[in-house]
Amino acid sequence: MATGRTHRPATRSRGIPEATVARLPLYLRALTALSERSVPTVSSEELATAAGVNSAKLRKDFSYLGSYGTRGVGYDVEYLVYQISRELGLTQDWPVVIVGIGNLGAALANYGGFASRGFRVAALIDADPTMAGKPVAGIPVQHTDELEKIITDNGVSIGVIATPAGAAQQVCDRLVAAGITSILNFAPTVLSVPDGVDVRKVDLSIELQILAFHEQRKAGEEVGAPEEAAGAVPPPPVTPHRAPSGAPGADSGRQGPDGDVPAVMPA
Repeated sequence: MATGRTHRPATRSRGIPEATVARLPLYLRALTALSERSVPTVSSEELATAAGVNSAKLRKDFSYLGSYGTRGVGYDVEYLVYQISRELGLTQDWPVVIVGIGNLGAALANYGGFASRGFRVAALIDADPTMAGKPVAGIPVQHTDELEKIITDNGVSIGVIATPAGAAQQVCDRLVAAGITSILNFAPTVLSVPDGVDVRKVDLSIELQILAFHEQRKAGEEVGAPEEAAGAVPPPPVTPHRAPSGAPGADSGRQGPDGDVPAVMPA
């Protein structure tokens, strides 16, 4: 099986838009679920719904890959799983190193989805000398002093950074210098990389903040909705009558420039 260091995915050279590339994993996830249920074929409408996109966009995306569907029949699920996996480079073995084995790094190491999608955790690396040799997910942690040798020996081209923000750029620089050309960054900071190095940033705190924004907006809409429903048709405005000065019931509210209570004219 080819390794990640010796072969790059064909998508970039074939001119597939980045937006389409970003949706391919969504289609693959939906197709994999269908395959696990032994569904033989799927229509573009059904697949689009399962992937959370509209069918026109799905058909446009697939037009960049080739013609895999049959009119009146739909798409062969197993064949499409293979084709999208091939386009994404998932039919190869991609060795990955994870740097920073704290709570997040350990959780990533234990994630079973990597292996099933063609990603092999080749090494776990941490700067804490007390972590060296300790197994995490069955893999012994190695010290950052060995980082360059580990990358070279395993032919690694994808690195995962799960360090604190303050250490992330230094780790990134060492990964790039050692030959890493793709980085998945979980550190809450923006990394600076040279041309030819791809970085994907995953910031969980930002995602939560965006969800908090939407929750706040929904809460505001729910508070306003009953009031709007209760007073859907406001009563017509009334021009108040000013009682003689000092008479019972004389208006003591807001007054106009001449001492009269201003009339409210209907719109």
